[in-house]
Amino acid sequence: MTRISLTVDGASVSDDVEPRMLLVHYLREKLGKTGTVIGCDTSNCGACTVHLNGTSVKSCNVLAVQADGAEVTTIEGLARDGELHPVQEAFRECHGLQCGFCTPGMIMQSVALLQENPKPSEEEIRLGLEGNLCRCTGYHNIVRAVQHASGQAETAGATS
Repeated sequence: MTRISLTVDGASVSDDVEPRMLLVHYLREKLGKTGTVIGCDTSNCGACTVHLNGTSVKSCNVLAVQADGAEVTTIEGLARDGELHPVQEAFRECHGLQCGFCTPGMIMQSVALLQENPKPSEEEIRLGLEGNLCRCTGYHNIVRAVQHASGQAETAGATS
């Protein structure tokens, strides 16, 4: 067992973990952060996307011990004081989800995308989300949600 200490969604945590435990399993099993979804176990789908020290990562591709000393933000950590994050609200308003399985990872990747590029074009949004798969939608409403969150819904011809 290896002792790790990190900050998850603003709270300091410290645990003993197996050196081979994946961050996604640590978040879900040890901390109860079940919004971080296990979708494929191969880092292809992006459902497990979280922010590690402000960078978007697929948590099924990171060992928990690699997060020692880091700050992790999960989908549960985006809302503040009972208010949804603007990207979460945009996904709700623009119907950027169907079954909801991919939604946490899509939202986390969208937040990272908008932090890097606050006014992305439709093409930039699609490229920025290409590592996150949705099996239910045609991505149209997901793109609309990101545009809405960036304040571009009007210029892109999308309405909420």
